Amino acid sequence: MTKEVIKRVLITEKGSALSLQNRYLLEVAKDATKPQIAEAAEKKFGVHVLAVRTANMKGGVKYIRGTRRTRTEATWKKAIVTVKAGERIEQV
Repeated sequence: MTKEVIKRVLITEKGSALSLQNRYLLEVAKDATKPQIAEAAEKKFGVHVLAVRTANMKGGVKYIRGTRRTRTEATWKKAIVTVKAGERIEQV
């Protein structure tokens, strides 16, 4: 794969709650597979990945408040990565 597999660490309420269980949310490339995500996370963050779960997040129409304009959000993919106990993925 020529492009970056892991785009960014998602910092959300759900992500913060999952981090207490050694799970982290990542935004990944749409065509990334679970083995590719696990390998990329191990290289980038220096952790041991135990499991990877993925979900395709559907984009949609967002209305801009106070106007009649809309914008379209793109479809993207997220991964929930479970790491070995005692290891962390740093959330900047």
